[in-house]
Amino acid sequence: MTKMKSGVRADAGGAAYRLEDQIGFVIRKAAQRHGAIFAKLMIEQLTPTQWAALVKINELKAVSQNQLGRETAMDAATIKGVVDRLIKRNLLAIGADPADSRRNHIRLTAEGRTLVRSGTPVAMRITEDTWKRLTFGERQMLLELLRKIS
Repeated sequence: MTKMKSGVRADAGGAAYRLEDQIGFVIRKAAQRHGAIFAKLMIEQLTPTQWAALVKINELKAVSQNQLGRETAMDAATIKGVVDRLIKRNLLAIGADPADSRRNHIRLTAEGRTLVRSGTPVAMRITEDTWKRLTFGERQMLLELLRKIS
């Protein structure tokens, strides 16, 4: 038997399994809270995946769709949908890679760059609102621990 945070002992069969003590449940609740804050505050009805793609492209300047998927932790189907929607909104442009004409690269349009500039302070507020109950040290510890398990 092992003692859990709740003080209840769990046997090997998990008789005292408490959902509220499980990491996946707690992470999902935190992600839902963050998602609600993001949806309420983010400009231009951008989704978290769209924002991630825009910010990463802004950082890298030009990137292949495959690399963008890797850099933003999105699978091929997800990143394709995100890129397609952002192209339709004229926030991204796609063109031949100057280093390899067989490959395409994605870059921000002028509208995309403007949106990233105006969205960055909002994104910073979203982060602040998400973890406002934590001290600076707790914030650093949380990020370190989550990076360890991701």
